[in-house]
Amino acid sequence: MTRLGFIGLSSALAITAAIAQQPAPKPAMDPAMHMKMMQPAASDSASTKGYKESMMGMMQAMPMTFTGDADIDFMMQMKGHHQGAIAMAKVELANGKDAEAKKLAMEIVAAQEKEIAVIDQWLKAKGK
Repeated sequence: MTRLGFIGLSSALAITAAIAQQPAPKPAMDPAMHMKMMQPAASDSASTKGYKESMMGMMQAMPMTFTGDADIDFMMQMKGHHQGAIAMAKVELANGKDAEAKKLAMEIVAAQEKEIAVIDQWLKAKGK
């Protein structure tokens, strides 16, 4: 019995030590704080300001309420997400220098605009 007790105590100590070494979970960021961090600052470059504005616009375009219908909610959230992607791609087109990045940005604008049209048509058909 002593041997089993020692093994049990050793196991408990090892588990406790392993748990103690795990990083503490980070507290959830307040959404208002996140939005405040995304406000363009005077010291930001033109592209940083553009990216921050596009992210804020995307967050505002994505509804904070849900219908409970997975399909409708998906389409509504993706529309805002795609609008944000277009805005970010336009920042790259206006400020970027790399030809490959600019090419991808042009492709993103074209693809996302087509997908938004599909989403709009789908939502209209569903009465949304």
